[in-house]
Amino acid sequence: MTIYLDVVMIENLIMNSIIIYATAIITKVEIKHIRIILSSFIGASYSILSYISGLKIYSELWLKIILSVIMVYIAFNPKDLKKLGKELIMFYLTSFVFGGVAFSLIYIIKPQEILMKDGLFLGTYPLKTVFLSAIIASILIIVAFKIVKSKITKKDMLCEVIVKYNQKEIKINTMIDTGNMLKEPISGMPVIVIEKSALYKLIPKEILNHLESILGGDFKEIPEEIKNKYLPQLKLIPYSSLGKQNGILVGIKADEIEIIREEKSIHKNVVIGIYEKSLTKRGEYRGLIGMELI
Repeated sequence: MTIYLDVVMIENLIMNSIIIYATAIITKVEIKHIRIILSSFIGASYSILSYISGLKIYSELWLKIILSVIMVYIAFNPKDLKKLGKELIMFYLTSFVFGGVAFSLIYIIKPQEILMKDGLFLGTYPLKTVFLSAIIASILIIVAFKIVKSKITKKDMLCEVIVKYNQKEIKINTMIDTGNMLKEPISGMPVIVIEKSALYKLIPKEILNHLESILGGDFKEIPEEIKNKYLPQLKLIPYSSLGKQNGILVGIKADEIEIIREEKSIHKNVVIGIYEKSLTKRGEYRGLIGMELI
């Protein structure tokens, strides 16, 4: 069989680019075309080098994992290991779907010659097969994610949380908010946002009723005893939301919170962010909890 390396290079470059683009869309990462092209080129070059050299080291699993990490890092430039891991998992998932669809199509089309060498799949199949498999794989991924998303009901997004502070506790319904990535800026502790009206059993009303004054540095209306005890514990938490780009929440560190789901989980390093308004009209939940704590 005659193998044209330039054709193989183009095929791998196209498939890698599509996989990385799909991964970026699914993980909602900012797309930078030059990074994606560079990452795709590195992956395609590896395939060519693997075929030309014939060295067994190129088929080693550990080397392929390192290649994947390099490709994901170059394409998305994740800020921490957690994001890198998430993007790497989604990259593999997308690759498996794309690869499976392409492999099936090639056998359905039945090319005259097919060759597998050192993990590189070669053949006389037309370039349009690559595009067709990419389209089908994209449809499968989108449909699969929509099905999974439709199975997540509102009930699944609610959970009970017991908040303990100053030898007192309250039990409230919270909503799992995938967009709640709030952290206390100095300690880096995650923040659970709770309505002010739900906190009167935990925090003195002299503090809760004068949050705006506290933010403005005015402590005149707060009794000296309460001021000395609670003000040193208060934290300022910057946040951004729809309609408010530069907001500030007053927070205070909880002694611990207990999340009640299928299994109970206890967290000690959590800050209570005090929200002055109501989160819902009907009171279905009175707090927002981030996925990190779940």
